Amino acid sequence: MVRVSGAWRLLRARSRRRLRAWSRVWRSSLQVRVITSTLAIGLVALTLVGVYVSSRMADGLFNARLEQVLQESARSTLQAQATFDASTATSGTDVQRLRQDVAEAQRTGGSDRREVFVLRAPGQRGGSTNVPGAASDRALARLVSPELRLATAGGGQQWQSVAIPRENGGTSPGVIVGQDVTVPVDGTYQLFFLYSLQSEQDRLDFLQRTLGLAAVALVVLLGSMTWLVTRQTVRPVRRAAQVAERLADGHLSERMPEKGEDEMATLARSFNEMADSLQDQIHRMEELSTLQRRFVSDVSHELRTPLTTIRMAGEVIHASREDFDPAAKRSAELLQTQLDRFEDLLADLLEISRFDAGAAVLDAEGRDVRDVVITAVDHAAPLAERRGAWLHVVVPEERCVADIDPRRVERILRNLLVNAVEHAEGSTVEVTVGADAHALAITVRDRGVGMTPDEAAHVFDRFWRADPARARTTGGTGLGLAISLEDAHLHGGWLEAWGRPGRGANFRLTLPRRAGIRLTGSPLSLAPDESPITGALRIPVVRPNTDPAALPDMVSDGVDQRYADDSDRQEVR
Repeated sequence: MVRVSGAWRLLRARSRRRLRAWSRVWRSSLQVRVITSTLAIGLVALTLVGVYVSSRMADGLFNARLEQVLQESARSTLQAQATFDASTATSGTDVQRLRQDVAEAQRTGGSDRREVFVLRAPGQRGGSTNVPGAASDRALARLVSPELRLATAGGGQQWQSVAIPRENGGTSPGVIVGQDVTVPVDGTYQLFFLYSLQSEQDRLDFLQRTLGLAAVALVVLLGSMTWLVTRQTVRPVRRAAQVAERLADGHLSERMPEKGEDEMATLARSFNEMADSLQDQIHRMEELSTLQRRFVSDVSHELRTPLTTIRMAGEVIHASREDFDPAAKRSAELLQTQLDRFEDLLADLLEISRFDAGAAVLDAEGRDVRDVVITAVDHAAPLAERRGAWLHVVVPEERCVADIDPRRVERILRNLLVNAVEHAEGSTVEVTVGADAHALAITVRDRGVGMTPDEAAHVFDRFWRADPARARTTGGTGLGLAISLEDAHLHGGWLEAWGRPGRGANFRLTLPRRAGIRLTGSPLSLAPDESPITGALRIPVVRPNTDPAALPDMVSDGVDQRYADDSDRQEVR
């Protein structure tokens, strides 16, 4: 029973695989769909036509033969009755011989050999001689059914279809025709003629075989014509698809062959004209993009010199601001702040230009990501304190070593933290680190104003703001998240955003633990999970002036730590 069940499961699995393979072929090939549909429709149509024509031929042959049989049997009955009427037999033996002679004589009297039966009519109790009936073949006399004998006794000519047994065990179609006759001395008898329709059946079988062969030939011809037509139609389409894929891969010189003047040739010419136009536009856009990148890079470099001069003068003015009146002092402070922002903007523009030019290089090394996260959080702690936001960091107990560029990862985290603190509205900002065998992930979660899914899709665009009227209170350049996305891609990782209005936002950075690993998933969910994380360390945020050697003493499983001295404390949130 187990073997049968296993074999049945194996057979079902093979059937499912074949079905899936055929389904893939059906979906991926227009030619297969057209040929299969055409053949299916053609087979159904030919089957219906064949059944109709075969039925009509069978009815025609049968009706023609039946009419001939009825006419012959009527003439033969008249001849037999004339023979009986002319007979002078008076004894039973003479009457019996007369009936047998009539049966033998009528056996070959028609257009084909037939069997003849002279049987006593139902209701006749025997004449004066009490002589039994006669038959040319008594073994076949049983084919005369009682129903036919009763119908014949009612008067007139009657017939019935029968199956004649053959010597090889098969049967042949036949028909029995009967009519009453009067036998001298012995009264009323019934004369039956058994005709074989095997010749008509052979003719019908021949016609059906011919029709079947013609149908097969027609299906083959139809399939061949459909294959040829679809091939002539599909080949240019496939070629166009291949050329389009090559164009999409950057092979802008790829073109379709142009042959003839038909619709497909017109399609090829139109496609090539479109490809030429696209190639020209792409080349112009590439040239324009190159000029723009060069312009940004050149301007950024050229601005370095005047910016340095302005900064030197600004520092001198800023250092002497105490000697100025309040208005001039405030102007000196604003000048210093905007010079810092201008310098950051130039640095970001140079970094973006390096990414655009493909000149960015990854300086990867094996580092514990937890150290990078703590360093980035330490830099964001003063800003969080000024904004009234609380920082909460959760890292795994085990080391999270990965091949990363610490400078770029730290820059990503600083940008995410600054963005989270700016939009947290004084609420908690949570930093969570997770890792598995192939990847590590860092999420930065705030519970501020949040954003819609459409805004989350554009949050990494350059100089993009969800609310254009909202000012950057932290002095950002508008390029931080765009640079962070490029840094993540340079590592072969992901940087994604989630947000809901009123529920805050969540940014997830996923990086491979080894260079060259292709990511297939992330250890942390992008949509925030409100349940607590087990097996992790909750680390307090330390100020920049805190001794890092004291950090391990402030760590415990699942417990938020506080400093004894409130003046040096940064609460964990």
